[in-house]
Amino acid sequence: LHARCNAFVEILHDQARSAADVVDAARERGEALPPLAGVPVAVKANLCVAGVRTTAGSAILRDHRPPYDATVVRRLREAGAIVVATTNLDEFGMGGSSETSWHGPVRHPADPERVPGGSSGGSAAAVAGGVVPVALGTDTGGSVRQPAAFCGVLGFKPAYGTLSRWGVIAYGSSLDQVGVLAHHAEDVAAFVDAMAGPDPHDATCAGAPYGADPESRLARALADAPPDLRGVRIGVIEELAGDGNDPAVRAGLQRLLDAAREAGASVAEVEVPDARAGVACYHLIAATEAASNLARYDGAITGVRVGDEAEGQEAVTTASRGAGFGDEVQRRVLMGTFAASAGHVDAWYLAASRVRRKLADQIAAAFHEVDLLLTPTAPTVAYRLGDRTDDPLAMALGDVDTCLANLAGVGAISVPAGSDPDGLPVGVQAMATADRNDLLLRFARALRDAREPVLSSSG
Repeated sequence: LHARCNAFVEILHDQARSAADVVDAARERGEALPPLAGVPVAVKANLCVAGVRTTAGSAILRDHRPPYDATVVRRLREAGAIVVATTNLDEFGMGGSSETSWHGPVRHPADPERVPGGSSGGSAAAVAGGVVPVALGTDTGGSVRQPAAFCGVLGFKPAYGTLSRWGVIAYGSSLDQVGVLAHHAEDVAAFVDAMAGPDPHDATCAGAPYGADPESRLARALADAPPDLRGVRIGVIEELAGDGNDPAVRAGLQRLLDAAREAGASVAEVEVPDARAGVACYHLIAATEAASNLARYDGAITGVRVGDEAEGQEAVTTASRGAGFGDEVQRRVLMGTFAASAGHVDAWYLAASRVRRKLADQIAAAFHEVDLLLTPTAPTVAYRLGDRTDDPLAMALGDVDTCLANLAGVGAISVPAGSDPDGLPVGVQAMATADRNDLLLRFARALRDAREPVLSSSG
């Protein structure tokens, strides 16, 4: 898979074998094994893995080997999972196609001439290609869900605060979340349960897999939930469901809605009047936060240095950032710096923040009427490599559906919804209130079974 897709940054042959040997030895001794014992997992290369090159896809971090695991990685190891590889990604998570990586672009596992989506493209390719059953990604505006849709797998972004972000190389701190890519809702639940819990290193981590009960568990809630969708009210956001989507995407949404009705759900249209403003709002806020977070990479203390210390700090920092950051990262940092600068902050960053609040209120109002909000995951299927690299606006518009969940802090999942005439997967996104991560997985599980007679088996 790696030769075809360039999905990995590091393949941890020796570490994985050693960890597997420990599990085998414990089994032979008759010891009780942890819940994820021996399950292989791939980890996006912006999540710290102790002693392993963790680059975030950037030249400025090409030599970075953290001395610690991210909290989510450490907890997976404690639960018995085996980290077998780190996965390729858009640089610092900034992109929707996994083409901006210093390690080269990731390619779609079914068609190497197409993108796998981004920024967690390597993780999506690893799961879709059958290398691992589960992979971790991060999701700032759709970076788990969009590649999941393009590659035909589940992509789950839990509600903000569900999982610790300590050890995640930051992009947009009010938006970033760790997410999970897998084929089955039960696997997602098991991994989220293993990773969730309070973390003194992350004040934003609420500590419960869903709801206010720290003892609640997604796997248990999913096992106890009805197998169908009886009683679930689904609302389709009409502003995002029609024009602007490929015909195959609209058809996939309709087929999934038909399957949801067959599973017992009720379906109606709901309004989020300013939904289409979300993508501009998201990119402004994310870029501003990125400009702040990436200021630490100065070539003096953090990041690869370019130039000699005798040249002075300003010259070293300028040269280091110019050589270490790719074009897309530089573009977003410049935009974010401008948006937060004196004389412009009111017109740009603060205005975007007000729009964000308005959108969150509109989404909350929609949830008074329904339990789940549905949209396409992305307006298109996977496109060809290079099609959008020179068109930042077209690339940004790929986030029009997914960014809403990040702006509002709610949970969301992308579910496979068949394929287009060329066999390229289509995804549908469901969002739920922050206390209903479990309902998202119930939806994914029910549609896995209910859609089989209705949809193709693609994904």
